[in-house]
Parts: sequence; C-alpha cells; structure tokens
Amino acid sequence: MDQNQNKGPNGEGPKNKQSLLILLICIMVVLVCVNMLTRMTRGVSNEIAYSEFIEMLEEGEVESVVIQSSSLEITPRVQQSMGIQTTLYTVPTEDGNEVTKRLEEAGVEFKEEKPDVMGQLLYGLLSIIIPVAIMVGFLSFLFRRMNKGGGMMGGVGKSRAKAYVQKETGITFKDVAGQDEAKESLQEVVDFLHNPGKYTAIGAKLPKGALLVGPPGTGKTLLAKAVAGEAHVPFFSLSGSDFVEMFVGVGASRVRDLFEEAKKNAPCIIFIDEVDAIGKTRDTRYGGNDEREQTLNQLLAEMDGFDTSKGLLILAATNRPEVLDPALLRPGRFDRRVIVDRPDLKGRVSILKVHAQNVSLDETVDLEGIALATSGAVGSDLANMINEAAILAVKNGRKAVSQKDLLEAVEVVLVGKEKKDRILSAEERRIVSYHEVGHALVSALQKDAEPVQKITIVPRTMGALGYVMHVPEEEKYLNTRKELEAMLVGYLGGRAAEEIVFDTVTTGAANDIEQATKVARAMITQYGMSDRFGLMGLAETQSQYLDGRAMLNCGDSTATEIDHEVMKLLKKSYDEAKRLLSENRDVLDKIAEFLIQKETITGKEFMKIFREAKGIQEPETKQRVEEKARQQTVAEKTAPELPVSNPAETQDGTASREPVQSGTESYPESSL
Repeated sequence: MDQNQNKGPNGEGPKNKQSLLILLICIMVVLVCVNMLTRMTRGVSNEIAYSEFIEMLEEGEVESVVIQSSSLEITPRVQQSMGIQTTLYTVPTEDGNEVTKRLEEAGVEFKEEKPDVMGQLLYGLLSIIIPVAIMVGFLSFLFRRMNKGGGMMGGVGKSRAKAYVQKETGITFKDVAGQDEAKESLQEVVDFLHNPGKYTAIGAKLPKGALLVGPPGTGKTLLAKAVAGEAHVPFFSLSGSDFVEMFVGVGASRVRDLFEEAKKNAPCIIFIDEVDAIGKTRDTRYGGNDEREQTLNQLLAEMDGFDTSKGLLILAATNRPEVLDPALLRPGRFDRRVIVDRPDLKGRVSILKVHAQNVSLDETVDLEGIALATSGAVGSDLANMINEAAILAVKNGRKAVSQKDLLEAVEVVLVGKEKKDRILSAEERRIVSYHEVGHALVSALQKDAEPVQKITIVPRTMGALGYVMHVPEEEKYLNTRKELEAMLVGYLGGRAAEEIVFDTVTTGAANDIEQATKVARAMITQYGMSDRFGLMGLAETQSQYLDGRAMLNCGDSTATEIDHEVMKLLKKSYDEAKRLLSENRDVLDKIAEFLIQKETITGKEFMKIFREAKGIQEPETKQRVEEKARQQTVAEKTAPELPVSNPAETQDGTASREPVQSGTESYPESSL
C-alpha cells in the first residue's frame, strides 16, 4: 500500500502541472545565468563589413586589431556596454600587405596570431559541458528533495510535526486545574508509560488512543501537554489541518511520515488538535473529498498497525465529536473518550488560584465570589479575567489586584469596557434606567429568581446601553419549571417597564426577546414542559460543545403549533411582568430615579431601597445572628440561677417566648 499510494494509473509518479511549470522555470533561470556568465567572460562578438571597418579606421574608432588567418579581430575604442567587452570581426577583401599598410598609416596597434585549433576545440567543449553539468546537478538536487518529501515538490509530503518534537513540554498536571476526572483518566496512561510491567503482567494493554472532547477553552491541549510533561517522552504536536493540502495524496504521505518518526522515537505521544479536520464521516452522497478521505484511511490503517507495547500513544482533541467517522471512534483506535467539560464552582476556584499564583492580590480578594459570578466560564475566560484585573490595577496605580478590579474584569470580558465618550440624552437615560430597573424589580418580586448583584446604565463596548448582573447564591446544575418561568418574566421585565412608564416600546429589548424566545422554545421542544405536547421530544441538540443549537425534529404542521405555544408562553410571561411592575409602580419610580443620578448601584443598595419602599424589615445577616447567639450563650453562663418551681407559670414570658416574625416570608433569602 505504501509503495503505490502516490502512483498514477500507469504506474508513473503524479503528473502535477504546477510542479512541471516550476521545473521549467528553474531550467530557464539556469540557462539565463550561464549565458550571462559566458557573456561576461567572453564579451560580445559582432561581425561587420570590411567597408565599415575602413570607415572606423579612418575616423580613429579602432583601438587594436588582431590579424588572424582569415579574419580580423577588432577592438573598438568605445565599448557599447559597461563591464562587457565588445569585439568586432570582419573578413578582409585585400591582401595582408594592404591591411598592414592601412593599420600602420592609421597608427593602430596590431599583431598577427596563428590559430590555436586545440584551444578553440577545448573552449567549445567546455562551453557545452559546463552548462550541462550545472543543469544536471541542479536537477539531481531537485529530484532528491522530491523523493525525500514523499514524491512532491519541496518536501510537501513531509510531516510537519517534526518541528514540534519536544522532550519536555514544561507543563505538568499541577498546571491543570478544574478537570479532576479528565486528569485521573490520563494519569493512568502516564503510569502505564512509566511502569508498563505491572500492567502487562496481568495482561493489560496500553490504550492506543484517547480522544479529548469538550467546549473551546476548557484545556484539552493543555492536558495533552501535561501528559507528555509527566511522562517525559517526546511530544509530537500538530493540527488536523496540517495534513490537508490541495494535492491528492499529500495528507496520507504526511500521516505515514509522522508515524515513522514516532516509531523511531518510541515511547512517545502524538497529539492531533482539531482532529475533526481530517476525521469527518466519509460521505459519498455529495461527491466527498478524495484528499481528506485518503488521509483518514491512512490514519485508520496506521492506528491499527502499530504495536502498543512500544509505548506509542495517540491523543486527539475536538469539540465536534458528532461529526467524526465511526471507524475512528471504535475501540482499538480511540479506546478512551475523555470529557473536558466546563468547570463547576470548585473547578473555577481552582483555576483562578492557578492563574493568580504569580499575581499580587490584596486582602479584599474573594476568588470564591468571582467563581460564583462566572458560572459557565471556561479556563481561558478565567485566565483572561485575572490578566485583565492585573492590567486594571496597574492602570489605576495600585501594586496589588483588589476584588473591585476582579469584578470589573469580569464585566470587561462579558460585556466589554465602559464607553465614557458616549453621552445619552436625558430621555434615553430615563428609558434605559426604567428598562434595567424593570429587570431587577421583577427578579426581586419573584421567589424563584436569582438575586441582583449590580445595575448600571453606563454603555459598554459590546453594544449594551445598560445591564443587570445576577449572581446565584449557589452552583446549580438543574432548573425547575418555576425557575425557568421566572427567568422568562425577568427577561421581559425591561420591555414591560418601558410600556408602563412611557406608553411605548423601543429597540432596546431585542436581546431580551431573543433570550426569552430561546428559553421558551427549549421548554417546549426539549424539556417536556408543555401541556400541549407533554413529554414528546421535538428537537435535537447539534454541536453540543460549541453553540448547543437545537434543530427541530418534527413535521411542518407540528412546527407551526410549536410557534403558537412559544408565543402563548411569552405572552403569559409578559403579562405577568406588567402585572408585577404595575402593582409596584412607586418602587419602580423610586429606584429608577436613584439609578439615573448614580448611574451604577449595587445589589445591596437596590435591595435597601426596595425594602424601604415596600416597608419590609431588613433581614439579619449571618454574622449578626452568630454574634447574638454568642452573646446569649455568654449571658446564660454568667446569669444567676433563680428558683423557679414551674417554668410554665412564670409571668415574664421568658420560658414560653415565641420567635419574632420578620415579615420576609414573601421575599425569601434567595431573592434578596
């Protein structure tokens, strides 16, 4: 198979037009160079008539003449080109004595020269042999490069992974945080490379390959480098697109060359990033892609052909596992699928600690609070937030990063920088203020909504004129139907506030409507939360680790009914938002006016105004409750004992005191 991979139908090498054109251009360049060299060494020779020679002689334009047996070699006084000697030849029509007499009269230096037959013959042979030798040498060098590169020009079929061979990647598992399950799966592989004897003794074999699957930025490449760093073996790293070229057969040649180099350096690790570039499912319904399919076939053959006992391990990473060919995923090729998913709260805290190791932090920093505020963020996002916070600290003249810098960095990554040069009109400021307070107030009035962290009407570079930041009180993996319904009402609260206050609506709710529609459609088609369709699945998730886009899996009539259900659910949520805001119009006005003055208010300030307007007593904090309990304990220990015969008969009520109602049953802690 290896010998005929790049052969044509007649057993010849590939006839590539571009390669032939390059070869012809090279030959022409060599000939031109040889010709120029010959002209510079010999000069330019032109033949003239004898009468023209006589005229030149009479006008004094001849410097010297060499009289040969049958011709005259004339050197003119003025050369035609700088650096190139011009020689003229003519055949005399007079006898030798007349020519000699004319030269003496004109005062021109001349000499007679006998012909050197052997010299002329040798010169003629060299003028042919030297250019041919140069051309043959150049072509020999060219063909050696072609053979070395897998049969194509310039080593195009050579594996590009050689430039990435490393004995030490400089990265270990200590540099990887938030992916404990993935590290555990790969640590077993590293232990096999270090101690193969204890596994082979029981009959276990090293997995041929491990496929790292997860969203972008979760650390798949970092994990692969950590495996190589822990195993202390050569690490061949390249992307799936490095195999693909416009020439058919190049990718297969590179795959062969890669595995040949890897076998020479075994034990070693081959890492193919974005393997979906060459590993897509083979499909001939639409013509397919010969080059990609040949590359995939060669990769499948090589993965079947090598011996795992030599310590050759293949790692690959992708965020599109659903498009990979089933033959690539079967056991015996990629034996393990390692999920590298978005980190949870504990994982985000660990990632923040890893990236903050070399950053100066002050005493106000609370990484757990930052991790809680960045639900859904991946490792690259968190690293960017730490870096942005450090830049902000330097910009503000501080020597350490504060919690304020970190929170601002979170906002910079999520919604962009503040646009200080954009000045809104007074009317637009009022509209944006009521819109954002509408979101926040609806959230505070609902039991199942997330608490508000911040409200601002300062424009941001990512297009937001203002926003409300929600921070959950704890990490959640599931959402109830009531929480999703509360989320819909929260999304539409801004639009409802505009209509209630200004009796009109603006374009500012475009993103809110988009998000609300997405949630409502998912509730009906994916989560089985529709009374009309029940538990019927009507959509399938495509690209789970990229955008998570859902594709409908139903008929056209059912799709129409789904649209009606979505509209019905959104209208119900919008009416609920309008009801809540209408019943609390005084609170809406009070908070909106405060926001217009301050531009940015915290969640605590918002809830303080909300409670004052609603006449709700502020709940005691956890610290105050603990302090009161401690004081009560001390008082009980130090108070004198009173003789009481029956506690139930005491008149001061201390033995039967009921707990004081704070009046916050309608507004539980989760909404505050």
